[in-house]
Amino acid sequence: MGYQGQKTRGVIAPQNDLDDKESLISEHKNKGKTCRQSAAVFNVVNSIIGSGIIGLPYSMKQAGFPLGILLLFWVSYVTDFSLVLLIKGGALSGTDTYQSLVNKTFGFPGYLLLSVLQFLYPFIAMISYNIITGDTLSKVFQRIPGVDPENLFIGRRFIIVLSTVAFTLPLSLAKDIAKLGKISLISTVLTTLILGIVMARVISLGPHIPKTEDAWVFAKPNAIQAVGVMSFGDLFENYCRNDDLVTFGRFCYGVTVILTYPIECFVTREVIASVFFGGNLSSVFHIIVTVVLITVATLVSSVIDCLGTVLELSGALCAAPLIFIIPSACYLKLSEEPRTHSDKIMSCVMLPIGAVVMVVGFIMAVTNPQDCTHGQEMFYCFPDNFSLTNTSVSDFQLTTQLSILNISVFQ
Repeated sequence: MGYQGQKTRGVIAPQNDLDDKESLISEHKNKGKTCRQSAAVFNVVNSIIGSGIIGLPYSMKQAGFPLGILLLFWVSYVTDFSLVLLIKGGALSGTDTYQSLVNKTFGFPGYLLLSVLQFLYPFIAMISYNIITGDTLSKVFQRIPGVDPENLFIGRRFIIVLSTVAFTLPLSLAKDIAKLGKISLISTVLTTLILGIVMARVISLGPHIPKTEDAWVFAKPNAIQAVGVMSFGDLFENYCRNDDLVTFGRFCYGVTVILTYPIECFVTREVIASVFFGGNLSSVFHIIVTVVLITVATLVSSVIDCLGTVLELSGALCAAPLIFIIPSACYLKLSEEPRTHSDKIMSCVMLPIGAVVMVVGFIMAVTNPQDCTHGQEMFYCFPDNFSLTNTSVSDFQLTTQLSILNISVFQ
């Protein structure tokens, strides 16, 4: 009896060990799945919101504040609806990617056009991120005591090359975008901190800045351009260089842009891999393609220091087709729903609107280019101009205003 009991225990014990092992494996898989989902969330938040939220005030200025708010909600709705159309189009065509959907719907020419647009849009973003990094961090380093503003090592070109070699290139070499989740989390936290700094300056500086005459005009002629460049414009250009709190904000902004850069590089590399390598890159070609992409982006951003017109062209010629035109065209061709169906009606509305935004945005970008004024101090940063524009302000208030501009974040 005792022997049988020992034998029974000997049979049961391995089963318990097996159950424990399966439980551990299951927990490990679930934990890994949760981590990847969290990384995906942070990457999406960083790529959609990211540093672009700093540029929204510029879009409002271009469109007119009331119309800009309406356009922001409208573009958000259209973007969401476009994603729904892509999902429905994928279900109708039996595909699971944007490229395969367009390939199934419009053949290789459509696939090639989409690939070009998908490549150019993030690649131009890479160039703009380099320019922002160079312009922003150069102002930060100029605030270091004893540093000559003309020093070569704090120039925008040197900073672009240094940040590329030290940060963006190593981060962009990651094969799995999930590995960028922690980086995206840091970028999102810094973006929140930047918003806090901006709000602090709204409270402290807002009452002392001269009012703009057309600040509350409902709409402005550049509204179409605002749709195409909803994320362009450096808000920190409105602040004085001797403001230490804003200098800290500029540093956070530069770091945020550097941490967002690898996501754009990942997209461009994936497009190249899909078109030329069947979707898979060997380890060697992964490194080669990444280095070539980043090198070209670095060279272009070192030569060009004002991308306003280029980004407007990118918004009109790339963003409008990707968001408005192509998803609607795919759904209209694949769907067998009646013409009175709500999705078809909305698609029929979005497609011509996207075409108008693309054509008019292109024409306005060429005929009415933006002024490249980055790096210039605002007129209210100089005491003489400040007093001339606010003649009714008392001497005490003027002294307070000038001291506010030089508040240190460490005080």
